[in-house]
Amino acid sequence: MAYKDYYATLGVSKNASDDEIKKAFKKLARKHHPDVSKDPGAEEKFKEINEAYTVLSDPEKRRFYDQYGSAAGDRNWQGPPPGAGDFGGVSGNVGDFSDFFQSLFGNLGGRGGVGGFGGLEDLFGQATRGQRRGADLEAELPLSLEEAYRGGEKTVSIGNERLTVRIPAGVRGGQKIRLAGKGRSGGDLYLLVRVQNREDIRLEGDDIYVSVEVPAPIAVVGGSARVQTLDGAVNLNIPKGTQGGRKLRLKGKGWPRKDGSRGDQYAEIRLTIPKNPSHEEEKLYAHLAELLKVK
Repeated sequence: MAYKDYYATLGVSKNASDDEIKKAFKKLARKHHPDVSKDPGAEEKFKEINEAYTVLSDPEKRRFYDQYGSAAGDRNWQGPPPGAGDFGGVSGNVGDFSDFFQSLFGNLGGRGGVGGFGGLEDLFGQATRGQRRGADLEAELPLSLEEAYRGGEKTVSIGNERLTVRIPAGVRGGQKIRLAGKGRSGGDLYLLVRVQNREDIRLEGDDIYVSVEVPAPIAVVGGSARVQTLDGAVNLNIPKGTQGGRKLRLKGKGWPRKDGSRGDQYAEIRLTIPKNPSHEEEKLYAHLAELLKVK
């Protein structure tokens, strides 16, 4: 059978370091992943890349391949000598690998990642954990701050299927929502939550930060301004002499915590002046300007 040059498959030299092999695999796996690539041959290419990485990322398999790989490509190959390698039990479906791989490693299988799509989640967050029952998949689930805070149901499109997802209230970025049986061949689908900040409101840890526009005269003499919170708009007291950039705290208006408490909200003051002042406003500002000159 034809010899497989795993080093050439990953585009690395035979003395490549573990880190170089991992980086090469990560780059190629992203490019040829069948859920990403439109190339009709992407799945086969991806299997070749996965097979090469399965061997070269394991020091014992790599040593065994370097020693016996060329011989295994010979049609007269009778298999490795007894005791030449011990690679533990089978993990995943060895049938997903080439005849060359099976001729070289036989039923010895391999440690971690042997099987169609094994061992990829930690590398680039795409399809993950090849298993006998199928492969788990992972996709991003972008949510607005309001959607993440309130929770509820959201309809998402995964491939050609529309799914209804139940979002727990107060979900945080980085958490995963599991949809059982919605992965490949009966595996599960994991939705990785990404909470999206807006320009005027953002989440940092347990606290919410929101920009509040305050007219300059109100900042000088004091007053109130409407502030949007996750629970709706409220009136915020603006102390006399408030400067632009000051942060005013709204206690307990931040993100929910596991213990039932909440973080705080901070209103970041932005001073404003009229873009199109009326005649009366211009006169008042002109008078103020004169007063400032006197000082």
